[in-house]
Amino acid sequence: MLIRRAAPLSAAAIHHLRRFSTAALLKEVEAPPIFTYLDGFPRPDPKHDETILAIPRDASGKSISAKERKAGRVPSIVFEAEDGQHGGNKRIISVQSNQVKKLVNHLGQSFFLSRLFDLEVRPEFGSGEVVEKVRVLPRKFSVVELARNSSIRAIGLRSLHLHPSSDAVLNVTFIRAPSSAWIKVDVPLVFRGDDVSPGLKKGSSLNIIKRTVKYLCPADIVPPFIDVDLSELDVGQKIVAGNLNVHPALKLLRSKDEAVVKIMGARVSDQRKSK
Repeated sequence: MLIRRAAPLSAAAIHHLRRFSTAALLKEVEAPPIFTYLDGFPRPDPKHDETILAIPRDASGKSISAKERKAGRVPSIVFEAEDGQHGGNKRIISVQSNQVKKLVNHLGQSFFLSRLFDLEVRPEFGSGEVVEKVRVLPRKFSVVELARNSSIRAIGLRSLHLHPSSDAVLNVTFIRAPSSAWIKVDVPLVFRGDDVSPGLKKGSSLNIIKRTVKYLCPADIVPPFIDVDLSELDVGQKIVAGNLNVHPALKLLRSKDEAVVKIMGARVSDQRKSK
């Protein structure tokens, strides 16, 4: 039996195989990038850190949700952050109404929705056993306003109005936020420097066009807010989304030319009155 030996590989072929194998190996072991907060950018205040406690729910539905609210619990859902918003791996839970209400009232709606929390799921409230512990970002929630005539009205996410005497959170959605996740976040804007703004010193008015701006953020560096400096803004000038000073890893999900704030000039009628 005649055995043919394979022809020896050329130097070029060996070099190509080595490059291919090395690239494949590096691709397999390549670690995801590590993101950290940078100096000069806002970071969450640790004094507001809090673990949200939850218990699992066996089923969902209007009647079950009504019973949960009556028992002082908020029906909630935890999603996987598959597409920057929400996806699979859904877990239905209930959280404590008083705890969520306290956080919303203390932080404010927009700041609550841009802050990461640890969430612990336990068999029941008061139990020391932890079924799951995960970092989450609140995605959306509704608020029930108790009117004077005792009727109940659901208030949407964008028009949160709390009754002066009584309010309650209707539901909350959470997104899992592991270090590998990228999450869409409406980051609140905090306006500073209005006391020294040349335009405002001349008597012009401040027109705030956007209170939040949407970014795709690495989960490890979700900003609690974005500082907007008005100190050098004169009459007729504006700040657009692309001019906001944010961590370089954040990806703007709006047009960079979209205005967020502008110093409005005085109207012609007002100028005539001042003469």
